[in-house]
Amino acid sequence: MALPPRARPPHRLLAALLAAVVALGLLGLARHVRPAPYGDRLVPGRSAEPHRDPAPWAVRARDGAVAGYESGTGTLRWRYARAGHRPVAVLPARGEAIALWDDGLLTDTDGRSVRWHRALPDAAEWLPAQGGTGVLRPLGHGVLAVVTPRRVTAYRTADGDLRWVLPARPGCAFRPEGAVRRGTALLLAQPCADGAWTAQLVALDELGRIVPGRTPLGNDLPGPRPGRLDAEKPLARPR
Repeated sequence: MALPPRARPPHRLLAALLAAVVALGLLGLARHVRPAPYGDRLVPGRSAEPHRDPAPWAVRARDGAVAGYESGTGTLRWRYARAGHRPVAVLPARGEAIALWDDGLLTDTDGRSVRWHRALPDAAEWLPAQGGTGVLRPLGHGVLAVVTPRRVTAYRTADGDLRWVLPARPGCAFRPEGAVRRGTALLLAQPCADGAWTAQLVALDELGRIVPGRTPLGNDLPGPRPGRLDAEKPLARPR
């Protein structure tokens, strides 16, 4: 028995539904085949088990990639590479790995995802000769200093947020390899053509250059701070 005309599904509606299904399938396929940003290729190792706290691991650059290994067994946990580039410096930071690449890109990964990317300015002018030696300098309290000849740039390691920038004095240049740790301070050489020797040495910490009477700078993540009851109370000046 034939269905009445109104009960038959319209051919145009079927065609529209079919086209929508095909379009959704193509979009899903495109998401899988499109290249990752910055050429990222992060591959977990065989020993990495989800939903479980990972064993302590160490990190190093090897075969043009950054790799994380279990500290006790040396088993590969993950491998992070970038197409067409290689890491020139790697710094472990509390279960994460911060890497400087040969194109001046700075990355942070925890072995499960690449958490942030930052591009260093003028990298092509100094990085080939520098080779990454001394460029990555931890300052404590979750702050990383990136030392280049023209400037020192500080980032918060938790999210890559820019905290402060210290340019070199005119006629001077920072020496990334010429830094010495003294307690909580990083002493950095800044050779100048002319000037007293006191101007050729800079002391830094997570707040920036150490000078008398500087204004405090909060480097913590945004949000309520435990133990602070009056949010409107101004910070006291350092003594």
